[in-house]
Amino acid sequence: MTAARLPLFPLNTVLFPGLVLPLNIFEQRYRALMRDLAALPSDEPRNFAVVAIRDGREVAPTAPGLPDPTAEPERGAAAGFGDDPIRAFHAVGCIADAATIREQEDGTYEAVATGTTRFRLLSVDASGPYLTAEIEPLEEVAGDGAGALASGVVRAFRTYQKRLAGARERSVASSGQDLPEEPSVLSYLVAAAAVLDVPAKQRLLQAPDTASRLAEELKLLRAEAAVIGKLPSLPMVDLTRRPTSPN
Repeated sequence: MTAARLPLFPLNTVLFPGLVLPLNIFEQRYRALMRDLAALPSDEPRNFAVVAIRDGREVAPTAPGLPDPTAEPERGAAAGFGDDPIRAFHAVGCIADAATIREQEDGTYEAVATGTTRFRLLSVDASGPYLTAEIEPLEEVAGDGAGALASGVVRAFRTYQKRLAGARERSVASSGQDLPEEPSVLSYLVAAAAVLDVPAKQRLLQAPDTASRLAEELKLLRAEAAVIGKLPSLPMVDLTRRPTSPN
């Protein structure tokens, strides 16, 4: 697959293909990004590249809403990411398609995007008002035994959901809903829904094929369910809620 150049949106979260990403955008660099996307002709895709931050800040230090409102914020497309921003990001991300972009009265933006295709990050350019990246889209390969692994993941995920809900003394609202049968779609949904930290989710995103991702999820779900079963309670982290990213 050929390389492409897209606007780059670093986040403190991992976006997976097929998953929805709500954004609340107030920083100038990301306002400029959304303004340029919104100005594209209606028949052109409004794509941008989302990558998880390895080392750095999603919001530039002293940006609005942070503790010191009197200090001058860092300026520039790479603010918060150091002199060589590519080193601050994970190597694999996900292309996002902005379905809606709405400018608010105060100049901020609200947007809703959907993950489409994984990519490998090749280079980062900080010379413009926001970061841009050269990326190489990654083809999704099934791998050996993806179908059989998918069946095991469905069972493990159901057990994980029930134990998580039981630890919180809550019902699992989605327990009666069917999970997708297509292994790659299932692998991304489970990766997004499981309560895991960013490094664990990143490992799932960059798995070489669907079968490898499902095998890793099977181990993670079984381990997490076993731990939950031994704990009297867990912090109230909503399994199904996707946080709005405050950019």
